[in-house]
Amino acid sequence: MRIFLVLAIAMALLVPVTVAQKPPVPTPPTPPSIPPNRPATHPTSEPSQPTGDLVMFLRGRVATQDGTVVPSDMLVERVCNNRVRQEVYASPHGDFTMQLGSRTGNVLDAGGDPISPNGAASKDLDMGISVRELTKCELRVSASGFHPGTISLMDLDAFSGNIDVGVIVVQRGTKIEGTTVSAIPYKAPKGARRAYEKGVQAEKNGKLAEAEKYFKTAVQIYPSAVNAWFQLGTVLQKQNQRDAARKAYTQATMIDTKFLPPYLSLASMAFETGRWTEVLDLTVHIMNLDPLNDAAVAKYILDLDRLNYADAYFYNAVANYKLNKIEAAEKSGLKAEHLDLVTRFPQLHLLLAEIFAQKGNYDRAISEIQTYLELVPQAKEAEQIREKLTKLEKLNSGVPTSEKPDPRRVSPL
Repeated sequence: MRIFLVLAIAMALLVPVTVAQKPPVPTPPTPPSIPPNRPATHPTSEPSQPTGDLVMFLRGRVATQDGTVVPSDMLVERVCNNRVRQEVYASPHGDFTMQLGSRTGNVLDAGGDPISPNGAASKDLDMGISVRELTKCELRVSASGFHPGTISLMDLDAFSGNIDVGVIVVQRGTKIEGTTVSAIPYKAPKGARRAYEKGVQAEKNGKLAEAEKYFKTAVQIYPSAVNAWFQLGTVLQKQNQRDAARKAYTQATMIDTKFLPPYLSLASMAFETGRWTEVLDLTVHIMNLDPLNDAAVAKYILDLDRLNYADAYFYNAVANYKLNKIEAAEKSGLKAEHLDLVTRFPQLHLLLAEIFAQKGNYDRAISEIQTYLELVPQAKEAEQIREKLTKLEKLNSGVPTSEKPDPRRVSPL
């Protein structure tokens, strides 16, 4: 009992000492100061998404100018900032599809800039490419035996995840039955070829009289030199020798009916003087040899051929309209509109507006006039055109909604 009593007294004396020696609860440490010369870091945020709508697919079709089958090695490349990002081969029918923003399959590099802002590869490469990035790209089409060509994606509309770039027409490097390159000059004697080449060079240098002399020499040595006859007509027309130019162009058409440039030049001259039946005959001949003449094309058409078929379809549309063939005028006018990517014929939109107004399609007529005023805001007749636009808008407001034609409808081509 004495021992237990001593131990109890000792434990009672030690407890205060133990409590007194217990270390205090530590206070939360203050954040370390940022070392000098080291930038402050912020919490890592989610990679920023590309600005704008995302495009998942690019689709289109390649066609040969002479209407032959598309070769198996017809390569379509997406080039961004001068670097090949993606490549596909067109099908035997010319169709091609690119799936954007994926490292699988045929994608070499998923986008115009696949690296996220924090320096790491983006994890959303399967989500498509933003319209903003896609505008930095172009499509390049090439194949053995064909002239390469490109189409910019900058101005194409993208209202959904898919873009249809339309038809891309490519030209052969050498044509046996050429529509823009005739094989006949290669059969010409050496003297005729040499004179022709000197004439071409003189024309490039602006020496038209000298070029005329060389081309006349070429056709004198070899009367079947169709290219020389055409070039002779060109330099004569540039020198305002219109009758002589017309004779040279006509001679070229008599030698080779499949060589189209002189037909287009004759159509242009007939157009300027209002000889509408002649314009119609000449342009129909051209259109009959156009591989896209019967194609139902409702999108863009990039024709890489040196002969621009937009001219022929525009002249044909005006001639048909002047001859009161409204349906034919509309068909050619719409085809010309799809071909004329560089808008060399803004008056085409006034023609289509007149056609649509006659048919009671005021929505389409208004749209065509607005397009014209955007292209030529300072036109001399702009005030009269705006007055006509106001009248059409009043007429359109009086048409019941159920009776209005769908403005998005494109007439069959």
